[in-house]
Amino acid sequence: MTPARRPTIAALGGGTGLSSLLRGLKLAPVDLTAVVTVADDGGSSGRLRRELGILPPGDIRNCLVALADDESLMGKLFQHRFADGDLSGHPFGNLFLAALTEVTGDFDLAIQECSRVLKIRGAVVPSTLRQVRLWAERIDGTVVCGETNIAAGFAACRRVWFDPAPEAYPPAIAALQRADVIVLGPGSLFTSVLAHLAVPEIAQAVRESRGLRVYVCNVMTQPGETDGFCAGDHIARVLDAVPGGVDVVVVHEGDFDPQAIAAYASMGQVPVEIDRARVEALGVRVVTAPLADAGRVVRHSPQALASVLLDLTSEQMARRASDQVAEPTA
Repeated sequence: MTPARRPTIAALGGGTGLSSLLRGLKLAPVDLTAVVTVADDGGSSGRLRRELGILPPGDIRNCLVALADDESLMGKLFQHRFADGDLSGHPFGNLFLAALTEVTGDFDLAIQECSRVLKIRGAVVPSTLRQVRLWAERIDGTVVCGETNIAAGFAACRRVWFDPAPEAYPPAIAALQRADVIVLGPGSLFTSVLAHLAVPEIAQAVRESRGLRVYVCNVMTQPGETDGFCAGDHIARVLDAVPGGVDVVVVHEGDFDPQAIAAYASMGQVPVEIDRARVEALGVRVVTAPLADAGRVVRHSPQALASVLLDLTSEQMARRASDQVAEPTA
């Protein structure tokens, strides 16, 4: 009997959302690839991008650490942020990736070498190797440039794009084409998820995928991006970028810490409401579960989210096996 094939999962995102997802999935019996956006232009990543001309390393670093075989020491080292002097604000891992890029001459090779150092479980690849600038149009018609400026605004976004549109990194396309499950999010809708889909080849690969396409909706709205958005608004924006490109949306449904919600409300953030009928009318299946971590920081629990995604992966693998049995033999 042929042993069962390990499922393949490709996760697209950026920021803390993607790294949190990877922590939940890395010990599961799956082949996991993180496709990471490279539009960041703030903080340490922005400084290194401007001063050294390299791609922003911050989100890449976070994903590498999340997938590390042992996060206890090397993870702390890579996340260590210098507090004083000329290096103030730079995490060690960003500097390590920058140095490896200069030594090897290639950002992608630097990621591969760093992956070996950290003994990661899975793979991390950028969406593109091009220097990109993200543009956004807000619902009031205002146009802004740069991920930092987009996130710092005070009105929801309508769409994002790159000018010029960059070429995708071939290993990212290969990961999407072989994936049994493609996960979009969690993370900033416009500057993480839709930034990927603004790369035409990535949008095409998601649209043409025969795998299960899952969008993980954020737990809270995000000022400057999704003010006033329900789950249906999130899905509608993704489907604008990739028509028919989402099969399932995973949404948190459960209680919150009242004090946490009050604190977030003071910053203009509220829980994302589930408008189930609208989402289902868009042809997308809704899966709900208590996914928020307990405590004052409202974000997805890596373990709870991984459990839901692994259940969906098992369903997908069973469906594919059934389809293969049902195919007539020549």
